[in-house]
Amino acid sequence: MPLTPLNALSPLDGRYHAKVSSLGHAFSELGLIRLRVRVEVEWLKALSAASIPDVPAFSAGTLAQLEGVVASFSEADAQAIKDIEARINHDVKAIEYWLRQRLSDNAELQRAAHFIHFACTSEDINNLSYALLALESRAQIMLPALTRIVDKVAVMAHELADVPMLARTHGQPATPTTLGKELANFAVRLRRSRTRIAGVRVTGKFNGAVGNYNAHLAAYPDIDWDRLARGFVQAFGLEFNAYTTQIEPHDSLAELFDAYAAANTVLIGLNRDLWGYISLGYFRQRVKAGEVGSSTMPHKVNPIDFENSEGNLGLANALLRHLSDKLPVSRWQRDLSDSTVLRNVGVALGHTLLAFDACLAGLAKIEASPERIREDLERAWEVLAEPIQTVMRRNGSEEAYEQLKALTRGKDGITRETLHAFIRALDIPDNDRQRLLELTPSAYIGLAARLARDL
Repeated sequence: MPLTPLNALSPLDGRYHAKVSSLGHAFSELGLIRLRVRVEVEWLKALSAASIPDVPAFSAGTLAQLEGVVASFSEADAQAIKDIEARINHDVKAIEYWLRQRLSDNAELQRAAHFIHFACTSEDINNLSYALLALESRAQIMLPALTRIVDKVAVMAHELADVPMLARTHGQPATPTTLGKELANFAVRLRRSRTRIAGVRVTGKFNGAVGNYNAHLAAYPDIDWDRLARGFVQAFGLEFNAYTTQIEPHDSLAELFDAYAAANTVLIGLNRDLWGYISLGYFRQRVKAGEVGSSTMPHKVNPIDFENSEGNLGLANALLRHLSDKLPVSRWQRDLSDSTVLRNVGVALGHTLLAFDACLAGLAKIEASPERIREDLERAWEVLAEPIQTVMRRNGSEEAYEQLKALTRGKDGITRETLHAFIRALDIPDNDRQRLLELTPSAYIGLAARLARDL
């Protein structure tokens, strides 16, 4: 049965395919095979360029043919490799056999055919392929998607910098802030998360069966294989790891997946806060003609984008954290438990990308309701208990905190008049009394507006 959005097992390949298809080019089986072919070809070219005895220096035409194999690699080529794999039951060895067939029309390459996959273990090919998947998806897809969210939140923080808002700690009315400052908090955290993701230096190895160049030296003891391997790995933009078993230990991949998960955790907080502000009426959602919010309640406009984002971030983090916990652990010099897990990197990033897209869609739909925010704030005069007791303490008033606690804690109907009567009775300097009498909940925002504008 042909795969369609209706019969796909994973929603990433079905319902949400269009939104994450950019990752499919990289993390599909086709994408992985394409990179394996690239690594094998580059290694053959590196051996030729290194003046290895018995490996001819390839002509310009041969080099162009090798590069063309990578550049023109197609789904039909991948299927041919899969057909070989079905016969021999080894995915990487199948690429070696396919390359020998593919290059059999070139006499120069025929003489060097036995140097395809020379002295390599499968993990030499695989670790570089997955490292390249991590690098390319980060640079081309994931960081740009996260940046779009960061930029949007920062713009909103500037636009709403001066909108006073009642804060809530423990869900209860608390010292006022501004809506822009609360968004600025998330923008700063997401920028830090983005920097952390971008800063992970992905490592690679190319040192043979258990990491010691045993086979290399057996064949050519006079070659500086460590230097050659280091240059080969670094040419891909990776950091060389000289100390490995058969597998590259995946510590850098684990670090990268942890960084993604940390960014996702910040986004979960943003989604939940915005969901709550929508519930309070602080944000209105723009209505799209023809959309239905509820199957039975016609009035509803549900914050589904933020809910979708939150749910997918949870799925992504479950996978990302398993990847970061599992991948650095291997029994002795090698086991295969990492192999099946690595094939799910695209799934983890797919749910992350889907969540990024949903969050950005939600941000694009909301607009602040300053009237509703002001209305909520002006009913919360009790929040001025904090500045009153602080000014009293400055002036040496006895039990300032306790007096305001008795006046306001758990009391309904605290009004301007209630507080002004208390302030007028205080034994404090007139200028302090006047400042407190002029203070309103909307004006009691500290440096919130400036902090948001300075973002």
